[in-house]
Amino acid sequence: MAKRVSLSGNEAVAYAMRQINPDVVAAFPITPSTEVPQYFSQFVANGQVTSEFVAVESEHSAMSACIGASAAGGRVMTATSSCGLALMWEMLYIAASSRLPVVLAVVNRALSGPINIHNDHSDSMGARDSGWIQIYGENAQEAYDNFIQAIRIGEHPDVQLPVMVCYDGFITSHAVENLEMCEDAEVKAFVGERVAPYSLLGENPVAMGPLDLPPHYFEHKRQQAEAMRNAKKVILEVAAEFEKLTGRKYGLFEEYKMEDAEAAMVIINSTAGTAKKVVDKMRAEGKKVGLIKIRSFRPFPAEELVAALKNVKAVAVMDKVDGFTGVAAPLHNEVRSALYGAAEGKIVPGYIYGLGGRDVTVNDIESVYNDLFKAIETGKYEVYNYLGVRE
Repeated sequence: MAKRVSLSGNEAVAYAMRQINPDVVAAFPITPSTEVPQYFSQFVANGQVTSEFVAVESEHSAMSACIGASAAGGRVMTATSSCGLALMWEMLYIAASSRLPVVLAVVNRALSGPINIHNDHSDSMGARDSGWIQIYGENAQEAYDNFIQAIRIGEHPDVQLPVMVCYDGFITSHAVENLEMCEDAEVKAFVGERVAPYSLLGENPVAMGPLDLPPHYFEHKRQQAEAMRNAKKVILEVAAEFEKLTGRKYGLFEEYKMEDAEAAMVIINSTAGTAKKVVDKMRAEGKKVGLIKIRSFRPFPAEELVAALKNVKAVAVMDKVDGFTGVAAPLHNEVRSALYGAAEGKIVPGYIYGLGGRDVTVNDIESVYNDLFKAIETGKYEVYNYLGVRE
């Protein structure tokens, strides 16, 4: 039976790790993800897990150790943020191309510089094309649930890819919330044991990561792409099974009051909570607004999003990162690409907000919806916008 507890997002993820009891956790501390390996190391010291905890000298080494342990057939996980993820850069691509289902908690924090320890999505969005699955969560409950599901998703025979479980630094990682935790035995049964299709060890050891020359490299990258496409179906299958266990429903994205929405917003992570309050307020005023919260950014649910936005006249896409293109930031770019050719005449402005932890208020979000209604009325709007920045 589920138990209701009060935990921060970092505690929730560390508890999920304890319940999973991985073979290896290799980690190096960086704010605001430090607490995840800190809490987990206490579980190791107290004998609550049998995991090998490897304290390394850098994030590059952390991911390197994870790659080695996963290649040897182990179930492996770690956590990082910001410049820690950037220091892993080389190894992110190696983990993905080696088809190793490492699970990485990314506690989203702004990349330097200027140095900033607060939340935006520049770290994980910078790694969006590294070959990792990316799952995002609004709150501690979703961080906990997503982490457990990530094991099944990444290790599925049709996928075999690493997974980033992303949630907002400080806003989610350090804020204490009430959430429901599964029993240890339920989690263990849900994730099962890892069955590695190949390994550095055992009766039939294989070599991994050798030089891959032109006769084969292209095909291997194509196989990665096919695995990422397969992940979309697997994410839904795992979510359906998780719903049977917990009653909590997940998909590729969450639709909030979208049934008859004329103006909608597409957003990621914790700011969705603020946006839902605005939707409720404006609905009470008779305005037809709705919200889509992206859960799976990689693979990106393009076809499903087109269907969800079919009857919407205007949609604002919210990015907590700047693409520095003057055209579209990452989420905005994905949504516009998905809608291209399928939604002629639809109004699709993008808004960059919250960089470096800048607060986003109810009034800010409401102003975006008001912009959409003005655009519907006049047909005029700016495609590339900054929300809450001083001019």
